[in-house]
Amino acid sequence: MADLPADMTFIRADGAGGPEVLVAAKGALPVPGEGEVLIEVAAAGVNRPDVMQRKGMYPPPPGASEILGLEVAGRIAALGEGVKGLVVGDEVCALLTGGGYAEYAVAPAAVCLPVPKGLTLVEAAALPETFFTVWSNVFERAGLKEGQSFLVHGGTSGIGTTAIQLAAARGATVYATAGGPEKVAFCQKLGAKRGIDYRTEDFQAVLKEETGGKGVNVILDMVGGDYTNKNIKSLAPEGTLVQIAFMKGPKVEIDLTPIMLKRLTVTGSTLRARPTATKAKIAEALRREVLPLIEAGKAKPIVHATFPLEKAAEAHRLMEESTHMGKIVLTTAKA
Repeated sequence: MADLPADMTFIRADGAGGPEVLVAAKGALPVPGEGEVLIEVAAAGVNRPDVMQRKGMYPPPPGASEILGLEVAGRIAALGEGVKGLVVGDEVCALLTGGGYAEYAVAPAAVCLPVPKGLTLVEAAALPETFFTVWSNVFERAGLKEGQSFLVHGGTSGIGTTAIQLAAARGATVYATAGGPEKVAFCQKLGAKRGIDYRTEDFQAVLKEETGGKGVNVILDMVGGDYTNKNIKSLAPEGTLVQIAFMKGPKVEIDLTPIMLKRLTVTGSTLRARPTATKAKIAEALRREVLPLIEAGKAKPIVHATFPLEKAAEAHRLMEESTHMGKIVLTTAKA
C-alpha cells in the first residue's frame, strides 16, 4: 500500500440523529486483512439500513466499520494475504458490513463481483445489497419458480425494482404495490403484470381478482404491521411469505388458521450479520444465475439519483422522502 495516499475522505456520523449529523471527515485508509481487498471507491449505494444506523437504531455487527455504507463499486487498490483470482486494477462491486461512504473501503474478496458488462461503476454500486437480498430471499429461501406468481411490496424501492426484474426475467408473474399512478406505471414498465396503488386500492382484493381467488405463491414484504395478515390471506396453498423489514412495525397479532389450512411458510432473514462464507455462496449464485441476465439486458440496477460523497446528508433526506424510484448513489472523484 506504499503508493496509496495516507488518508481519505469519509462520511462521519456525529452522533445519532437526522441527516445533518452526516459530515465529511478525514481519516486513515483501512488495511485489508487476510482474504480481503482494498477498493478505491467510485460509488457507494445508499440503503434504508444506513438511515436506521444513522438514527442509532441499527448498530454495525461486531468487527464491522462504524462508517455507513453496505455496498460499493470501484477498482481494487490492494490485496490482502491469500487473495486469488483478483488483481490490482480490477473493477468490482462488493457487499460490505460497513465502510462504504468513503474513498476507500475493505471487502472480503469472496463477496466481490465483477462489474457486469454494460454497467457503469455508478450502476454497479447499486447492485450488491439489493441483488444479494432478493436472490437469497425470493429464489433461495422462498424458492420462486418459473410459472409461479409473486408479489413485492414497495415496488419502486431498490429491493422492489430488483425483485420485479429478476422475478419477471425468470418467468414468474409479478405484482407490485407502490404509491401513486407514476410509481405503479414504473413497476409495470419494469415487468410487473399489475401494479397496485396502495393509496387507492386494497392489494388483497386486487390479488384475489387477478388470481381467480387462488392467491400468489411468494410475497416479499418490507412493511409488516397491518400488511401481515393481509399477506397471509393473499398467499396460495403452499405459499411463502418472506419478511425482510417492517416499516409499519414488527409486532403483530395474526390468525394462524390460514397458515395451517393452506400449509404456508412464514420466514424472513437479515443479510448484514451473516457469515462471509454464507454471503460468498450467494455471490457465487449471482455470478452464475444473475450476472448473465444483467449482461443480456434483462435486469439492471435502477439508479434514481446520485450525490457527491460529501453530500450524503442530502442523499439521506431524499431517501426519507420516499419519492425516489430505484437506488440513490453517492459518488467520488473516481466515478
